[in-house]
Amino acid sequence: MSLYSKRGVSAQKEEVHEATRHLDQGLFPHAFCKMYPDYLGHDDSFVNVMHADGAGTKSILAYLYWKETGDLSVWKGIAQDAIVMNLDDLLCVGIYTDIIFNSTIDRNKHLIPGEVLQQVIEGSQELFNDLAKHGVHIHYLGGETADVGDVVRTIAVNGTMACRWPKQRIISNEKIVPGDVIVGLASYGQSHYEKFYNSGIGSNGLTSARHDTLNKHYQEHFPESFSPEVDEAYRYIGKNRLTDKVIDKNGNETTIGKLLLSATRTFAPLMKSLLSNHFERIHGLVHCSGGGQTKCMKYIPGSVKVIKDNLFDPPFVFDLIQENSGSSLREMYEVFNMGCRLEIYCAPEDAALMVQTAGSFGVEARVIGRVEENVKKELEIRVGDNRIVY
Repeated sequence: MSLYSKRGVSAQKEEVHEATRHLDQGLFPHAFCKMYPDYLGHDDSFVNVMHADGAGTKSILAYLYWKETGDLSVWKGIAQDAIVMNLDDLLCVGIYTDIIFNSTIDRNKHLIPGEVLQQVIEGSQELFNDLAKHGVHIHYLGGETADVGDVVRTIAVNGTMACRWPKQRIISNEKIVPGDVIVGLASYGQSHYEKFYNSGIGSNGLTSARHDTLNKHYQEHFPESFSPEVDEAYRYIGKNRLTDKVIDKNGNETTIGKLLLSATRTFAPLMKSLLSNHFERIHGLVHCSGGGQTKCMKYIPGSVKVIKDNLFDPPFVFDLIQENSGSSLREMYEVFNMGCRLEIYCAPEDAALMVQTAGSFGVEARVIGRVEENVKKELEIRVGDNRIVY
């Protein structure tokens, strides 16, 4: 059993999928988000989409960082995480604008004061304002903020996005075929539309990132930051404090906290450009979120073999996590994005266009793999001399 599982978390969400397997899969079963007929407008040429996601346990890291440093601004990053985990999922079905958003914030009022809520709410609106400058329009319609200290130990920041979209402009992943290549978009660096360097951590695998990297100080001083049901042997087993300084691969000094709390990058500005101008060239899209580099297996149709043999070198934050935890490469690529957070499936002759467009926005991109015919659905990740088969 992996460390991730021992902490009560599942990278593949097997129990969730089992609980929902009898539900209607919507109009496009292989699409990244579930879509239904236009119940709102009653127009057969449109679909309705409603999608819910959030920042996950990254909010616990923000809580610890805020308590240690007094820096309230860290909560604006959590607002971005909750929004981007919704928005970038919608990008994968071709939706990039005219979206409505409702936030859902559950807090323990004894530990989370109103000033934290204010940072989350203001941070949400600031991100929407920034995205609007790039033609990505998201309308903030409020939401629910509940004081549920008997249920939530600290705070959970989530949200829901909804949209009505033309059916003929949907990416359903049904066009993915053997012979396609995979263009990967890097999760790290600093794009032209970002204000800070991004470590690439995203918002998945943060339970492992927190417990693997941070030390027992946090178990002793912040018992509200973990589930008491988790065996002590798996709680905060790392070497670091959030304020510890480290030198990354580029020789830049930063802190553990800034690496782990780097706000999830959105690909919305560059994907708006690709989806607006080159929609027909995109065969499929996958957001490497929960499940990391294995996420694609749920959304690619048919019996194919996906080979990823040219992934980015993992950014420093993932080296740090693996060094502390001793996790295998297999577990690391199954839990984390490992530096690649969005995949574009297209014909080989269109790959250069995708890479060039990403580069024009300051996002590193490359062909990371391909799709081949196979007798069954299979994923092979090649890292150096290692071959990992899922």
